[in-house]
Amino acid sequence: MSPQGDPWLSVIVPVLDEAATIAAQLGELVALRRQGAELLVVDGGSADGTARRARALADRVLDSVRGRAAQMNVGAAASRGEVLLFLHADTRLPLAAAGLIRAALAAGAAWGRFDVRIDGPQPLLRVVERMMNWRSRLTGIATGDQAVFVRREVFERLGGFPDLPLMEDIALAKRLKRVGRPACLRQPVLTSARRWQKHGVLRTILLMWRLRASYFFGADPRRLAVRYGYSPRQD
Repeated sequence: MSPQGDPWLSVIVPVLDEAATIAAQLGELVALRRQGAELLVVDGGSADGTARRARALADRVLDSVRGRAAQMNVGAAASRGEVLLFLHADTRLPLAAAGLIRAALAAGAAWGRFDVRIDGPQPLLRVVERMMNWRSRLTGIATGDQAVFVRREVFERLGGFPDLPLMEDIALAKRLKRVGRPACLRQPVLTSARRWQKHGVLRTILLMWRLRASYFFGADPRRLAVRYGYSPRQD
């Protein structure tokens, strides 16, 4: 906490129908909260009691329209920390996360991300991890699986996440690159392999390559979201 009692870090977790795992995931953030962070959970209309289960384990549980970009922007607007950390509900931070983030910011970084490890036994997932981390380090682009953190002033100046149904993380990273390259922390976060296991590792790799290439060449993110298997909300 700062001398005024405000948190130095706001952890923002967008959720949708995560009742089966939300208590365990949020429980792992207790130590981070004890180190001066606040935890905000932003529910996008869960029908399984996710918000109810999260209330005992978060500083605030907020309601939002569905969509990670919109949910994370709602959380950022309601938060109080000088630094924002956007954490997917199926991603776990390393124990040293607070110290690593502080050190990166003290070294002059405006934003950063962690390396990623995928929680699955398939050998091909080890290749996926290395490719994700290498590509991110080379390009300066981070994805949401990598637990992006950013100074609040920078995030607000850039207008937050573009309200896209898919690729919102890449769109924000492109904006952040104009400010500076990310701090690429080698200590990994651990993210669930559920999407890889559900659709098959190789099939998921090929799909993500096609979607990112299509986005790069200007494809409509709403159509890409449908191809990904996600139904965008109707505004």
